Amino acid sequence: MQVADLPRVVEVEQRIYAFPWTEGNFRDAILSGYDGAVLEFGGVLVGYRVMMFGPGEAHLLNLSIAGDWQRRGFGRRLLLASIHDARRVAAATMFLEVRPSNAAGIALYEATGFRRIGVRKGYYPDEGGREDAWVMSLPL
Repeated sequence: MQVADLPRVVEVEQRIYAFPWTEGNFRDAILSGYDGAVLEFGGVLVGYRVMMFGPGEAHLLNLSIAGDWQRRGFGRRLLLASIHDARRVAAATMFLEVRPSNAAGIALYEATGFRRIGVRKGYYPDEGGREDAWVMSLPL
């Protein structure tokens, strides 16, 4: 992911989330050295992810697939590429947060080997206030 990708990334982000990341959030991530990637199919941006690395770990901050492209295997492809990238930099564990209401995301993460290890109370903004996040991890 590069700064030039941000208009397309933000367009997708705004369509699929009630509380999307802003262009500034993505720009700050890129400029801070976080690992961003876009997934294109036939010249169309179908998904993206942002991941940060720390000593011995990777933290998946955002993995999103455009609405029209969901449930076609693109999320799995992007997640597996992210796991590969984390292993490439010798991360021992990969972490992520997911909304408990995101059944499709949880199913994908569990099918890939992630397990729930904790809860972050009130982590996500929600129409009714705040929603918790499940913290999941994958030993690499």
